[in-house]
Amino acid sequence: MINGIIGRKVGMTQLFAEDGTVTPVTVIKAGPCVVVQTKKSTGRDGYNAVQLGLVEDKPIKVKNVTKPMRGHFEKTGGGTPPTRILREIRLEEEPEVEIGEQVKADMFTDGDKIEVIGRSKGRGFAGTIKRHGFARGPMTHGSMNVRRPGSIGQSASPSRVLKGTKSSGHMGNARVTARGLTIAKVDVDNNLIMVRGSIPGPNGRLVVVKKSKIQ
Repeated sequence: MINGIIGRKVGMTQLFAEDGTVTPVTVIKAGPCVVVQTKKSTGRDGYNAVQLGLVEDKPIKVKNVTKPMRGHFEKTGGGTPPTRILREIRLEEEPEVEIGEQVKADMFTDGDKIEVIGRSKGRGFAGTIKRHGFARGPMTHGSMNVRRPGSIGQSASPSRVLKGTKSSGHMGNARVTARGLTIAKVDVDNNLIMVRGSIPGPNGRLVVVKKSKIQ
């Protein structure tokens, strides 16, 4: 059974209950997706997985598909149209689905525990205070060490900066998995999932929504 789906983060909104309580939620447009490949198995590849393709409102034209990808879709034998977005969903057991089968938001129900995989917002080059939460230096008495990282080397051995030392550098734009999230509501007709809490990435970013192993 497939336990995940490709989606796109839409934004945040609120859900109002009958008693007046307000729940902030993140809206994800989940699917519809189509099964492109089912041949990933433990015996052949070392793991079980299916490959899903995200069916978008504006499909890609066949003439704009590269020859290698065109051959990949033709090998499936299911006559599935090419898609821009492809993702593998790992499974516990060998998949019991057929090529061309559609996966929609109705695979989830209200109250399900899920995890969302995406890429965080890119922050560019950042210093140690913003990137790692370093403390500031003194701002009086002529101090010149206001936002500097401080000493990171040694006076004797080994007299070099050790690997893995926290320093300034590129921040964000990394793969992030948000676990322990709960589905507040599922809109099956519009393929929308309302998730209680926040998920990584800006609006419009691609995400993978998977059922959590811990319910």
